[in-house]
Amino acid sequence: MAKFDIIVGSVLGASEYVADAVSETLAEHGHSAVIHLNPKYSEISKDSVWLVCTSTHGAGDLPDNIQSFAQQISEQNLADISFMIVGLGDSSYDTYCNGARTMEDLLIKSGAKQLCEALHIDVLVNPIPEEIAILWLNDILTKITISQ
Repeated sequence: MAKFDIIVGSVLGASEYVADAVSETLAEHGHSAVIHLNPKYSEISKDSVWLVCTSTHGAGDLPDNIQSFAQQISEQNLADISFMIVGLGDSSYDTYCNGARTMEDLLIKSGAKQLCEALHIDVLVNPIPEEIAILWLNDILTKITISQ
């Protein structure tokens, strides 16, 4: 089956919980996953599907732990990379899920292929975001073929 690298951008830990739940779900489907809490481009496999799981910080910024990674990928040709996005946000802010949108834009501009529409989880509506992420991933894994 496929290999996944789960790239986490987190401030308060909710994205880490989602990453753990997504990793378990991938394993249940026979896939392998490595979680990167302090992602560095040089440490992420180029032969895996990248699953970015990030929240938004401050005025629509990426969390501190993923900012360097975002800068690194903006300087790369990622034409051989396939990716998926899970964003966490609070819809009461006008920068709702802006961290996830930023990562999605950077990956697309760097040539990476998006496998499915991004999932944006509103923590006001879904206070346990990992539940929604698991449902989404189970659905996605039945609809798309991932070959790595």
